[in-house]
Amino acid sequence: MSTTTTYNVTGMTCGHCASAVTEELTKLPGVRDVTIDLVAGGTSPVHVISDTPLDDAQVRRAVDEAGYELVDATP
Repeated sequence: MSTTTTYNVTGMTCGHCASAVTEELTKLPGVRDVTIDLVAGGTSPVHVISDTPLDDAQVRRAVDEAGYELVDATP
């Protein structure tokens, strides 16, 4: 069974930004898929499907590593 969590990320403005966030998040253990509803210049919902619930701190570090800011998470 998989878990889908939606994270809100700010600072993304284009497809390259979304790719950078996707790349970092898919490195996390258990992540199966990442989809992003890009809102250029706003807060973009990032949907992460994983085998188990993810640690928010790990997700925050991955988003930071990509150069963006995690606002909050919604199960």
